[in-house]
Amino acid sequence: MAPVNKNFQNIDNMLRYALYSYLPQRYLKRASFEQIDLDRRIIDFKDGRKYASKWAAREMAKALSLMDLSNTAIVCIPASCKRTNDIRYKHFTKDLCERVNALNGFSHIVVNGHRQKVHVSHNHLLADGANEYYHIDEDFFRGKNVLVIDDITTTGKTANAFIERIEAAGANVRMALFLAKTRNFKRHN
Repeated sequence: MAPVNKNFQNIDNMLRYALYSYLPQRYLKRASFEQIDLDRRIIDFKDGRKYASKWAAREMAKALSLMDLSNTAIVCIPASCKRTNDIRYKHFTKDLCERVNALNGFSHIVVNGHRQKVHVSHNHLLADGANEYYHIDEDFFRGKNVLVIDDITTTGKTANAFIERIEAAGANVRMALFLAKTRNFKRHN
C-alpha cells in the first residue's frame, strides 16, 4: 500500500503529515476491502500487535527516508496509560529510530498516570492535569530537534497540546507525523 499524500498541512511553519486516512467504524460498512484492511492494521498497531508495529515503522521510515534525522529525537505522543504506551510504542520507536538513524526519545517521556481515552473523553490534555499524567525529561530534550509521532489524528488538539509541552521543555519540534488522519464526512441538509 502506498502512502496517501492528501493529508498534508503546514501550520506555524511546522510540517504535519498523515500517511493514510482512517475511517471510523460507523462508515466501514460501505468501505472498500483496502480501507477495511488498512483500518484493521491501524487498530492492531494501537493494540500493540507485533506485525502492525513493524508495518507502521516500515511505512513511516519510507515516508521519512529522504530526511536527515541523525540529530533528531523521535518521540510518540503518550497513550492513555503506561501499559498501553509501552505496548504500543516501545518496540515501534526502537525499530523506527534504527531504520531512519534518529535518536530514540521513548524513555524520556514517562507516563505516570492514566487518562481517559481522547475519543471517549474529548479531553485533549489542555488542562493542568497533563503535568501529572506524563513527565518530560527536560534535560534530554532541551535544544534537540524533535519529530513527534502519533497513531491517529482527528482534530490535532492532542498533538498541539503535547507539542506545546515538549517545546516548553526546550525542544524544537520539526514535524508531526501521524499514521492516519480520521476521515470526516459532513452531513448535507
